[in-house]
Amino acid sequence: MADVIIIGCGPAGLSAGITAAECGLDVLILDEYLKPGGRLLGQLYEEPGGKWWNGIEETRKLEDRARALALDIRLGTAVSNIEQTGGIWHVYTDRETFTAPSLLLATGAAETPVAIPGWTLPGVMSVGAAQVMTNVHRVKPGSRGVIIGVNVLSSAIAMELNIAGIDVAAIALPKMNEVNKDSANPADVMDSLLHVSHMAPSKFVQLGSKLMQNDFMKKLGITFYPKSGVKMWGIPVMLRKAVIEIIGTEQVEGVLIATVTPDGNIVPGTEQRIDADFVCIAGGLYPLAELIGLTGCPFHHIDELGGYVPLHNEQMETPVYGLYVAGNITGIEGAKVAMAQGVAAALSIARNTGREGLSDIRREAVDYIGKTRRNAHIQFHPEVEEGRKKMQQYWDEYAESRKRGRFVAGESVVEESVEKEEPLGV
Repeated sequence: MADVIIIGCGPAGLSAGITAAECGLDVLILDEYLKPGGRLLGQLYEEPGGKWWNGIEETRKLEDRARALALDIRLGTAVSNIEQTGGIWHVYTDRETFTAPSLLLATGAAETPVAIPGWTLPGVMSVGAAQVMTNVHRVKPGSRGVIIGVNVLSSAIAMELNIAGIDVAAIALPKMNEVNKDSANPADVMDSLLHVSHMAPSKFVQLGSKLMQNDFMKKLGITFYPKSGVKMWGIPVMLRKAVIEIIGTEQVEGVLIATVTPDGNIVPGTEQRIDADFVCIAGGLYPLAELIGLTGCPFHHIDELGGYVPLHNEQMETPVYGLYVAGNITGIEGAKVAMAQGVAAALSIARNTGREGLSDIRREAVDYIGKTRRNAHIQFHPEVEEGRKKMQQYWDEYAESRKRGRFVAGESVVEESVEKEEPLGV
């Protein structure tokens, strides 16, 4: 039996495992993928000052540290169920059942699909799949592609495809329907795009984004936005064009696009074809939290964090006995934030299992999460700080309920006063 089981070997899980092992804990990390690193593997972008963030290299650094600590990492191991009995977590996999008194879920995020007619054709993939093919496996997804969905994720990956010499013909909106309405409204999309304008190589684009900080200028900008798009990295970003169909018989041959009004409605008679041999669909990311749903942990839907997020505090503790979270399961952010959360979670686990002298270090680790968030080069959700405040408010409400004896999660909770610096879920 390990001291702690970590599910997820991405940036959060790896960082947590390393820190926990450095604190003297016996650590087991499980992941269904065949390589460690998770979404970190596909990342490649230039940071302010000209330094490049290379996810493969960052993963290698974490692997080297994990190897030096002789961490037990089981890859290709899918978890099918989790349950807790007698204060011990039982993690069921397709190979065997593992047990530990502490469990950290760092399961990351998944991509949101966007339904477009023709999306079942060979050659249609998520934008994340194109990123992994290109940056991890060094295989081009095609010669000429179209990205459907204008958001932070698609903008960042379009740049990476461009670096790899892949012709991205356009980034356009999806056709508006009940499912896609948020990602098909030009005004809403412009709001999100303004937060990655600093990544644009064009000074014109960077300057133009600064002029659109009030609603009047945004409305004016959408109304007069060029129908052919504004180019970033030589790629037309089309806020006034929507893909209404993916064309092809046995594979992708192109897309049919049409002009849309400032509020996203198709303008009849404006259809035109763009030839392409692959299409990427970019619907954004959401916290991958299905496994934690088996634990009884409460959830809250917080738009600013990307969807349903398990209740947790700044120390990455949940209300459930011995259960912790880190990374994109807590809200969609970058790899650096996930790594910082992994460190904080591991310190919480070590402290709560009897390791002494960690209170100040853990406090510093929590502060570092906030600093990393504020300095993040890419913000997937521009109001993430507001989302974190909402989560803290939900946690405070839970703590007050627990003080009054109205709510207890998990199998057992020690009844110390919440005024003491003790974990609420332990």
